[in-house]
Amino acid sequence: MFTGLVEDLGTVAGVDATYEGVRLTVRTALSGELAEGDSIAVNGVCLTATAIADGAFRADVMHETLHRSSLAAAAEGAPVNLELALRADGRLGGHIMQGHVDGVGEVAEVREDGFSRVVTIAAGPDLLRYVVEKGSIAVDGVSLTVARVDAAGFDVSLIPETLERTTLGAAQPGAPVNLEVDVMAKYAEKLLHPAPGAPDAAGSSAQGDELPGLAGAMRPAPGGGA
Repeated sequence: MFTGLVEDLGTVAGVDATYEGVRLTVRTALSGELAEGDSIAVNGVCLTATAIADGAFRADVMHETLHRSSLAAAAEGAPVNLELALRADGRLGGHIMQGHVDGVGEVAEVREDGFSRVVTIAAGPDLLRYVVEKGSIAVDGVSLTVARVDAAGFDVSLIPETLERTTLGAAQPGAPVNLEVDVMAKYAEKLLHPAPGAPDAAGSSAQGDELPGLAGAMRPAPGGGA
């Protein structure tokens, strides 16, 4: 689990691409806090450190991740947002993130607004259905608040701290960005609109939009007791 507060701007030190996947080497000041098998978010993608040496870690990126995220275009020398996994006693300064990227958006516009910078990100309807104004979204692993949303995309406002400490400070129109929507929205949608024939929480099969388990739980008990 992650919180979307970037801890370091790392640098891609190596990209070993084969038909089996991609092996990334990332140089970072966080390497001393990693052990083999630890999770680390790279531009919002949860990866496992398979080796740590000389101020860098190595991680394997499988086909599913390459298909879903912008890591397929990772190049040597590129900066990447890094965050260590959240400790149980840590502060949840951003919002709950899994590091499971839902898809890739594209920077559509960048404009200055006082000391902040407004970035418009274009995304498909399959992602925008979960995006709400003043809700949270992860963009390249950065926890941000949605300032505006429409049928084509959404706006986020970046404060100087975010511009300085993350890759979003250099984002220009056309740049791909990893997006992770709020996981609670996806769970809520599945509970309210399960697939036909899918079992509900009570174990029975739902037909259409009906939720037998939930409806049963809400039905008054015999005798009208609350």
